[in-house]
Amino acid sequence: MNLPEKYLASMKEMLGDDFESYLNSFDDTRLYGLRVNNLKISTEDFLKISPFKLKPIPWIENGFYYEEDDKPAKHPYYFAGLYYIQEPSAMTPANVLPINKGDVVFDMCAAPGGKSTELAAKLDNTGLLITNDISNSRTKALLKNVEVNGDNKICVLNEDPKQIKDRFSEFFDKILIDAPCSGEGMFRKDNKLIKAWEKTGPEVYAEIQRSVIMSGAEMLKPGGMMLYSTCTFSKLEDEETIKYLLTNRDDFELVDIKPYEGFSHGFEESDSDKEMNISKTVRIFPHKMEGEGHFVALLKKKGELDPDNNIHFVNPGFNNKVPKEVTDFLDSFNFDYDSKYINIRGTYCYLVSKYMQEEKGLRIIRNGLLLGEIKKNRFEPSQALAMALKLKDYPNVIDLDVNDERVVKYLKGETLDCDDFTDVKNGWVLIGVSGYPLGWGKFNNGQVKNKYLAGWRWM
Repeated sequence: MNLPEKYLASMKEMLGDDFESYLNSFDDTRLYGLRVNNLKISTEDFLKISPFKLKPIPWIENGFYYEEDDKPAKHPYYFAGLYYIQEPSAMTPANVLPINKGDVVFDMCAAPGGKSTELAAKLDNTGLLITNDISNSRTKALLKNVEVNGDNKICVLNEDPKQIKDRFSEFFDKILIDAPCSGEGMFRKDNKLIKAWEKTGPEVYAEIQRSVIMSGAEMLKPGGMMLYSTCTFSKLEDEETIKYLLTNRDDFELVDIKPYEGFSHGFEESDSDKEMNISKTVRIFPHKMEGEGHFVALLKKKGELDPDNNIHFVNPGFNNKVPKEVTDFLDSFNFDYDSKYINIRGTYCYLVSKYMQEEKGLRIIRNGLLLGEIKKNRFEPSQALAMALKLKDYPNVIDLDVNDERVVKYLKGETLDCDDFTDVKNGWVLIGVSGYPLGWGKFNNGQVKNKYLAGWRWM
């Protein structure tokens, strides 16, 4: 691998005697990881049905290494949202940030959504997760991933954080910033990043990171926690960014991260660094752990959150008249909702978190759970609603065995013959695999007209 001389010199200075071990790690076999979605299934239950050769990631409770020939992205359980494919070290930030049920959380630079899906699982459909990315094209993947995950207390934004920091001043209990970076920690995984580094190096990204982390500081409540992470080794982007925040905001302090064998401390190079406790930050090096390069820092905004009065904004609700066909459908099965938080936009219906601010002035990709669409006095439920349900919640279900060839046919958008399901009634039917929803169909005398979302189909 043709690594730039400037990069090699900086790594040699940083690592000293460990430099050769780091270079030797480029010869190691690439690692692949998946993280179990505990919003849908416990880790224990997933291991009972997993068809893959899995090995635990020691510092991630629901993370596992898989073998390349497993191909988990081509398995029905992936389409059911039972796990998310993610590089092992990249699982660390969302794992480290402590989330309590009922928190209002911001994932500031979220696409494609791996960290958001874990934050949502920790929230367990309580509170609110606002997940954001500045790139409009990348938010499309972000939206799909959080919907496959089954999240229903979400808002997906497409904003520059510095443009909305005043709108959300001291609004969030927790913030995760997986900042845009030069990607040095991923050179081993994807050597195309080397050319990008040569064009846009740490100096460019450091300016972006300082803007982003200072915006996060404005949006965090006193007593709240903020997690900053990158997938680069550059001190300019890592320790120096944290020092920039602590120098300019004396209301922030670093917090200890639970140690794990192989974690390295951040570099302290001066008395000022020691006063700031920079060694509390964590570095992951590929020659010391089974993962790519990562940097993680956990910060607290001084003050205390009052558990009896958490000062969450509460939306008074919407003045929409919810059509009867919508409430009739939602009332026909086990689905907990408050009709005053159903927002009608055009023909589409959304169930919005009561903690979400007004939409006006925000570039919103999705606010709340898309329930479905009203079409000529009938209601058509959405793919997102199907993924947010449990099979036991809906009265009309076709649950297929994972080895049934009709599972893949359904995911490809084909019509199904299901006359062996004699208890199923004509009308909307929730299609599942091994007890977990995949999407909707229309059942009529033994046949299922496929309603699986076209953009999600098995290719």
